[in-house]
Amino acid sequence: MAIRRVNLIILVLVLITTLAGCGERAGGASDYARLGLMDLRDMNLSKSLVRLNGEWEFYWRQLLAPSINAWESHRAQYMYLPHSWNGFEWEGEELQGQGYATFRLRILVNEAYVGQTLALHLPTIFHSYQLWIDGVPHVRVGQVGTDHKSTTPSLATQLVYFQPQDHEVEVVLQVANFHHLRGGITKPIELGTSQTVTNNTIIKTAYEIFVTASLFIIGAYHILLYFHRRKDDTPLYFGLFTIMWGLRSLMVGEVLLTRMFPAFPWEVQLKIEYMILYAGTYIFTLYFNRLFQDAVLRWLQLSSRYLAILFSIIVLVTPAIVYTRTLLTYEIIIAIHMIYFVIVLGRSFLRRREGAAIFLVVSCVTFATVLNDFLYYNELSPIGNTSNLGLLVFTVAQMYLLSSRFASAVHNEEKAASELAAANEQLQEVNRSLEQKVAERTRELSQAHDDLRSAYDRLLHSEEGRKKLLSYLTHDLKAPISSMIGYVEALQDNVRPEKHGTYLKYVYDRAIWLNRMIEDLSLLSSLETGQITMHKRAILIEPFVRQFWEKYELVLEEAGLNGEIHVDPKFQAGSPLLTQVDPMRLEQVLANLLSNAMKFTAPGGYVRLMLTFADKDEPHVLICLSDTGIGIHHDHLERIFERHFKRYPVGLDQERTGSGLGLAISKEIVELHGGKIWAESDGRDGSSFWIEMPVILGDSAADEVGVR
Repeated sequence: MAIRRVNLIILVLVLITTLAGCGERAGGASDYARLGLMDLRDMNLSKSLVRLNGEWEFYWRQLLAPSINAWESHRAQYMYLPHSWNGFEWEGEELQGQGYATFRLRILVNEAYVGQTLALHLPTIFHSYQLWIDGVPHVRVGQVGTDHKSTTPSLATQLVYFQPQDHEVEVVLQVANFHHLRGGITKPIELGTSQTVTNNTIIKTAYEIFVTASLFIIGAYHILLYFHRRKDDTPLYFGLFTIMWGLRSLMVGEVLLTRMFPAFPWEVQLKIEYMILYAGTYIFTLYFNRLFQDAVLRWLQLSSRYLAILFSIIVLVTPAIVYTRTLLTYEIIIAIHMIYFVIVLGRSFLRRREGAAIFLVVSCVTFATVLNDFLYYNELSPIGNTSNLGLLVFTVAQMYLLSSRFASAVHNEEKAASELAAANEQLQEVNRSLEQKVAERTRELSQAHDDLRSAYDRLLHSEEGRKKLLSYLTHDLKAPISSMIGYVEALQDNVRPEKHGTYLKYVYDRAIWLNRMIEDLSLLSSLETGQITMHKRAILIEPFVRQFWEKYELVLEEAGLNGEIHVDPKFQAGSPLLTQVDPMRLEQVLANLLSNAMKFTAPGGYVRLMLTFADKDEPHVLICLSDTGIGIHHDHLERIFERHFKRYPVGLDQERTGSGLGLAISKEIVELHGGKIWAESDGRDGSSFWIEMPVILGDSAADEVGVR
């Protein structure tokens, strides 16, 4: 009864996991474009993504760049996307996969989104394209051309950020394909606010990384298991199959491979993907045959082997335009294999073989996800790549079955040892004359038993080490919030009421610290991706610096520090010096540097702000904020501007030193103004942070002052 309950629980978890994964891939709000126009004025783009499905303008064998009169002199037809142009009828001609075309869609958005940052998530498009939004080129994947020679294929997903200047947005895509069986836009393009699209992409990427890493880890675990016990090669085949499928998962969905290696050759990537599919079928056949003790017929094993070799050779020696035509044939071969495997599993289930019920269910789930991938590739299913998820479920079930086998082996060994001991006692009673011989036999059996026990203990020790490793990893991941959870539970349980104020303050302080970390990360990410708009204007730099010092001079006094400001006399005697800056952002940089100086300078120390002018190469102003604090080691002078670089001097706790992002944010802001920032220190007597900014001189500066 206990075993049946465990089996039932595992089956339920498998189904829930599979359905949850499929549901994630099917999410996202949808509307439809009609005759090249999509009205989204009533859509809230910040709540959900909109798939730009529907009728797009379609210009076959024309690469039209956006312009005022680009569309008036060309006749458009309308193609429903997402869909490849294979089989589309154009002027009485049924199109093939090779060719080039221009797609165009006009989108009406709410006036509230004019000037706001929106984003497009572009999936893999077959197999090269260039994108314009409102006449501005934004991204190009591969090289779009009009023939095989001038076209360079590539597969990569893209995030494109833009700001509508009007309530009507024009999206133009030039697409070319001369290297693959299929061409066109086969997956939905998604539109939303920058935050919504970015978050959705992060979730997809994290999901795919989790699945891929799980497959690699499980595969490596089974291969190592085989090397420790080579008599059974079932784990070897399963480990190879799992690692191969993990590698394939890097080439589908968000195409993590091209994110890690943007210059990875398209042809090599496609060949690897196809060869994994072809060779993986044969490896899985070997695994299945070992698992169910020669259940696969000899002719099926041989045909699977030779077909895998034949199709792999075709992939190796022919270009993609040739071997991509073999996929449908091999999909039929895989379907035949799957049907045969299900029949064998059904028979094993009827014969009540151990683990057959679980294996049958998870195999059906896995086969269903593989079948869905085939249908999705042939544009017959709306659900994206699911085979990786199905295989992950399958591997989890396989680990359960292997653990059951080991447990059964140990149980049988213990039972055999007990039976042998009983038989030995009976032999001693029946024939005393054979006592010596029986004793010798008993010692041999005892030695064999000890060897088995020793092997079992080593296995348990290895398993315990694996559990400890997972425990340490889990502890490290939960460390930032575990203490907060403990204090909240203490409050809920009314433990030591007199300490509640202290608990709440600790939780509040940690929450503020975490919130500050999140805000800094968000700001730094926005700066790095260009989502922050700098509101630059020409200002007189000298009054700006003086006003900043007056604002923070009292803060220095309250901290017990001495401060002074020094301004180069050139600012008084010469022509006015202006800089083109965003005053709020520049003040943010100075405030951050001043805050760091106060943190690392003991009471009674000095903080000095200096403004000077230099024209060695090009005229520029230099702002220097120096202190008499603890200084910076010379090895750290370059690294302090890196994200998350933090130093913890003696006497300063980690929370007081901040998130480690302030200097990285300051560097991004200064560089967006065309300036430079650096640090100087001898490692002992304080440090100096320099900011170099370009200035406006001559008539331009006089005009700016006159306007003011």
